[in-house]
Amino acid sequence: MNTNLFNTRWCENVIIADGDYIDAVAFNLTVNFERMIGRRIPKADMARWIDCIALDGGLREGNHQTQVVLLHGEGRSRLENFAPGDYLGELDGKAFSDNLGEFLISSLPAVKPTGGGDLFTEAASLACTAPEVKRVMLIPNAEQAYDELRRALSRADDEQKRITVFAMQPMPGGNFRQEILGYSLMSALGIRAEEIKHD
Repeated sequence: MNTNLFNTRWCENVIIADGDYIDAVAFNLTVNFERMIGRRIPKADMARWIDCIALDGGLREGNHQTQVVLLHGEGRSRLENFAPGDYLGELDGKAFSDNLGEFLISSLPAVKPTGGGDLFTEAASLACTAPEVKRVMLIPNAEQAYDELRRALSRADDEQKRITVFAMQPMPGGNFRQEILGYSLMSALGIRAEEIKHD
């Protein structure tokens, strides 16, 4: 296990994403919407996606600092459907700033034998119990890890923190907010609402 995540001081705002999962969802959206709207869809803009997640998680304009942690399978070197997408060369240790503040990106391979689920839940639990963290945005592989994550978050103090979990559909229960992941990905892929409206 990469221990950097567990020995660090967290930022006030934290985004933790299962990189393999968001890449797979971006691919599925691309395939489906290219057929539906009849045009080629570019790779998802990583910075735009992060901004959308931050906004959906309650961040507003200001001089904020947000930590973005991308967890991925040990054998995966890049996100195929995002730009930039190379975990080590283009994302890990990089940062960008805009009207929402500064975003610090790190990528970590999930080297546990069971894959990313356990590490994701551990990282989420640490962020949600760290006193310096005020806002946490979590993008798990909800189809596989949701129940485990929901149990782990039941120990978090939702009075002191704003915790938002993103999934492709509403999920049962939990002492946290929920948002639909697809909206942020569609925005990052450049899919406009007017393109998918039906008469």
